[in-house]
Amino acid sequence: MKDFVDGHVELWAGQLPALDRDVEGITVRMQVLTRYLERRREAVLAAYGLQLWEFKTLHMLRRGGTPYRATPGALAKQLGMSAAALTNRLDALERRGLIERSHDRDDRRKVFATLTHAGDDLWQRGIEDILRVEEELVHHLPPADRTRLDDLLRRLVLVTETA
Repeated sequence: MKDFVDGHVELWAGQLPALDRDVEGITVRMQVLTRYLERRREAVLAAYGLQLWEFKTLHMLRRGGTPYRATPGALAKQLGMSAAALTNRLDALERRGLIERSHDRDDRRKVFATLTHAGDDLWQRGIEDILRVEEELVHHLPPADRTRLDDLLRRLVLVTETA
């Protein structure tokens, strides 16, 4: 069975004789799947009036466990962004009532962003649908293939972690 990437690889193999067809096929397919998942996630979140960046910020707060709070500096680091850019995000989320900011009782200079009940509820509904999207994609593979693919991708991720 062939997909459109096979045609892409054939085309470029004719233009670039040194092209490793397997490498090109693997990397293009990973890009296609990443774009597919990103579009599907964005569509799911749009139904809840959320943009992907908003969801990711709520997600980082949620992953820390109760009381679902973090300092802006910690959030910025987890999201791979500057503190200034994160401040704008937190402002927008706070205006929507999805997070609230407060000062530490012992050190007023320290600020926490905390997921509100509304923010947690919205995150819960969004994550359920996102997990469903991911399952819909992967369920086409038998369980043994899923495990094998997970193992192969882990090996590639490990290479990137040491680079």
